[in-house]
Amino acid sequence: MHQPQMMKQHSWLDRRIQSLFPVALVSVLIVGTVRLVLDDLKSNHSQIFQLYGKPEGFKQRKPVFVSAKDRFKSGCNVFEGSWVWDNVTYPLYTEESCPYLVKQTTCRRNGRPDSFYQNWRWQPNDCKLPRFDPLKLLDILRGKRLMFIGDSVQRGQFESMVCMVQSVIPDGKKSFHRIPPMKIFKAEEYNVSIEYYWAPFIVESISDHATKHTVLKRLVNLDSIAKHGKSWEGVDVLVFESYVWWMYKPTINATYGSPDNIEEYNVTAAYKLALETWANWLESNINPLTQQVFFMSMSPTHLWSWEWNPGSNENCFNESYPIQGSYWGTGSSLTIMEIIQNILQELKTNVTFLNITRLSEYRKDAHTTIYGERKGKLLTKEQRSDPKTFADCIHWCLPGVPDTWNQILYAHLLQNHQIFL
Repeated sequence: MHQPQMMKQHSWLDRRIQSLFPVALVSVLIVGTVRLVLDDLKSNHSQIFQLYGKPEGFKQRKPVFVSAKDRFKSGCNVFEGSWVWDNVTYPLYTEESCPYLVKQTTCRRNGRPDSFYQNWRWQPNDCKLPRFDPLKLLDILRGKRLMFIGDSVQRGQFESMVCMVQSVIPDGKKSFHRIPPMKIFKAEEYNVSIEYYWAPFIVESISDHATKHTVLKRLVNLDSIAKHGKSWEGVDVLVFESYVWWMYKPTINATYGSPDNIEEYNVTAAYKLALETWANWLESNINPLTQQVFFMSMSPTHLWSWEWNPGSNENCFNESYPIQGSYWGTGSSLTIMEIIQNILQELKTNVTFLNITRLSEYRKDAHTTIYGERKGKLLTKEQRSDPKTFADCIHWCLPGVPDTWNQILYAHLLQNHQIFL
């Protein structure tokens, strides 16, 4: 090739490179700027968010690592085991550390002389429950709602859960609101809401007012649930419970079909119809890809000491230790248990049954007895002197047994975490 021709080609190539250089430089600058903006958007301290606020629905998801030690062994029945003494790692919180406890549950503050009931840890026979980690739970629930639905026993489980997580949240970053029939605790930085909804029969009844209700006059609408259901729609984790209000008498006044047609039903027949109404609501309203549903089995009562101490004629008052050996109290209905299991088996929607009845049966020592409330007031001195009449062997002291229910719930949420990621 002639030298003049080669020089012409080099000159053309130089001019081409010079013309492309500004374009390449601008491209690099644009990519770098976009990268900086994206990195800034990922930060909680983003200047853009500080100036303009985060867009509605923005969720910053951090990876939550659930390791093998966070899960219980596949096939392990966490509901079969025993209570072991543990005054090192239990209780998980104290009455003094949790400002959200109501007087009904603060037994020590109300005068109970012993605190042994706080130091028993549930140990399954064939595996270990994961140690409760409030920060991990908040991470798993980030941007979600957890709702407990049921009666005052379920309210105790809600308060237990709030107490188990609130200590790791700084002041000013948490809130608690009463919006009857609900109570709502929020962990602001995680956008997590832990809620309670008063519905003692799950279906609608004349007892649905949050404070003005009595078990003496029960009228249940066995096929009505829509009013309650509006508050449950879209909730990420639903935990249902309903038992003790049904069992006041063997029969119950209820309607089915026509709201004006009141009939007397056998309690077990009424319970089955109510749970079928609930099951139909689940099938129509639950998205199995985004929502988890749990059902708590019955919370046992310890009303008659002759059941664990033959020949005696007392109740749960002054009991300081769990029952040893196999035990099932007459206050826990096997018929009701069978109804629940049959309905859950027929459901297309997956519902996790948390069978806490037997493990709680052993805990005759953990009820509020004379150290709780009656009709919204602490017992008088005269009432406390008559525990056979006034001891509450239905509700539980906190810290106490409901903490274990929540530890088991937490374990199942860990098990399910990858599915709902």
